[in-house]
Amino acid sequence: MNVPEGRRYTQDHEWALLDDGRVRIGITDYAQDALGDVVFVQLPEPGTEVQAGSAIGEVESTKSVSDVYAPVSGRVVEVNTELSDTPQRLNEDPYGEGWICVIEPTEPGAVEGLMEASAYSELISG
Repeated sequence: MNVPEGRRYTQDHEWALLDDGRVRIGITDYAQDALGDVVFVQLPEPGTEVQAGSAIGEVESTKSVSDVYAPVSGRVVEVNTELSDTPQRLNEDPYGEGWICVIEPTEPGAVEGLMEASAYSELISG
């Protein structure tokens, strides 16, 4: 499984990338692999206030439906609207073109409390 360094991870298989004070999020390679072929993504609305650990959207695959959880608290400032037409991007490029949204965090340091790549790798291999 691909677990890039430089990102933080949640136990619920989301990744978070701090970039210029904002946090870009998506689901991990492990999550997209477990889901199978993604056929629909429900995105959060821009401007939505979110709490860390709360569901902010859904990913529907040929196997199941899974919630996407906010890794940090804050406000959704951008969403990847391309996923509405091409949900399979989550399978093809979960760490690149398959990002879900960008959150402006209430506490910029909150990302540091998430798992590093090595800890997440241990979680999914155990």
